[in-house]
Amino acid sequence: MSDNIFKRTKILATIGPATFSQEKVYQLLEAGVNGIRMNFSHGANEERIEQIDWVRTASKQLGKPVAILQDLQGPKIRLGVLKDNMLNVKVGDMLVLDSEITEHDGSFNLPVQYNLAEKMKVGEPLYMFDGKIRTVVREIVSPTAIRVEVQNDGFLMSRKGLNLPDTDFGGDILTQKDINDLEWGASQDFDYVALSFIQKADDIIDLRRRLTDLGSTANIIAKIETKSAVDPENLEEIVKTSDGIMVARGDLAVEAGAEIVPVVQRRIIALCRKYCKLVIVATQMMGSMVDNPEPSRAEVSDVANAVIQGADVVMLSDETANGKYPVETVRAMRKTIIYTQEHSEVMLVEKAEMREKTDAILSYTAAQLARRIKARAIIAETHTGATAINVAAYRPNLPIVCVTENVKTAQKLALRYASRPYVRPNDSNAATKLADELKQEGYFGADPVTVVLVSGHNPEPGKTDNIQVKTLS
Repeated sequence: MSDNIFKRTKILATIGPATFSQEKVYQLLEAGVNGIRMNFSHGANEERIEQIDWVRTASKQLGKPVAILQDLQGPKIRLGVLKDNMLNVKVGDMLVLDSEITEHDGSFNLPVQYNLAEKMKVGEPLYMFDGKIRTVVREIVSPTAIRVEVQNDGFLMSRKGLNLPDTDFGGDILTQKDINDLEWGASQDFDYVALSFIQKADDIIDLRRRLTDLGSTANIIAKIETKSAVDPENLEEIVKTSDGIMVARGDLAVEAGAEIVPVVQRRIIALCRKYCKLVIVATQMMGSMVDNPEPSRAEVSDVANAVIQGADVVMLSDETANGKYPVETVRAMRKTIIYTQEHSEVMLVEKAEMREKTDAILSYTAAQLARRIKARAIIAETHTGATAINVAAYRPNLPIVCVTENVKTAQKLALRYASRPYVRPNDSNAATKLADELKQEGYFGADPVTVVLVSGHNPEPGKTDNIQVKTLS
């Protein structure tokens, strides 16, 4: 059978300078990538139009639907350009960060690409250069400037990010750039929109309203990377309100402490599985492969743990955007996923009350039935994707072949656990026909095999009401 069917945890890769060509995009998808992330912190829209075309062209050539994710920058606050691109600092130094400064003169008055005076309060921490320099706000100097005291020796560099772990953005996390990017993205072929630095569920509600007003059907991925988002009361509501979660481990480690990340990752995956939400584990999964052709043992363990915990997706950032070995990284990740899923069970999680509905129970029954009769696949007929998503929520130890007439549904399902989507004309026997087609193509080998067919012939979309067992000979 095709490897595409067997790789149950999916791979999301970031496109960038290292993969900026039709050929490289094709190679990424061929090596095992199921979705492409476009990072809106960098690049121009003209380039993105070209990239979308590359992805859709390669997708057709390979005969596999691929998801495209628009990752909004959010209030990513950065220093401006420093004189000589660097500035040494030591404990006790007082720095002024001023959004009105356009050119740095080498002093401790620094340009910053955001008005911190509007959001920060005296006593709040401010971390610079990915947490390497820690400071505390001592004074609001003017309507556009704050003064901070440096807590440790080190150096700063131009355009490095700032983190404000205790600062409340008051629901104001969409910048004007994000709003412009959303408006542009609504006219493009994006399947998912990821929102950075979410603090509470209201942030998602606001984004969903904006997407609806723009006529976009993209699903919302909430990036968990702030201290307030991982507060237990906030976290569950964020999961329930979004379509999926990205565990953005880089900024989360700076904002809330590196030691909490493994525990928070496990909690988020469990919550997403409980509520049938997509879950992506991101940041430094194969970080050493930016420069090296082989991953470290710790990185292989990291990917394997995400698979065992039941993540839908593992993500590559710098590895495929800027790294020397983008395609090799995907192959190494895929190899790890396949070995892990063949030799280890996915962890169990509790089920939500909301899933004790007829269609959810039927999906659970289909997954259990397939396991007990040792079926080779579950074949799910779906219009909205709900049938396949419900089945995938139970993490069956076999492929879920999805058949839909809706191209957008197929593209979204490309990132769902164990799903291998096919686009076929609307037909009440679509699942049966696809099963026979795959058997004839040799997907199930020469011997007779059993498959479980799941479909929704209920007039209401998203309802599963039919299970069949079929032997293919």
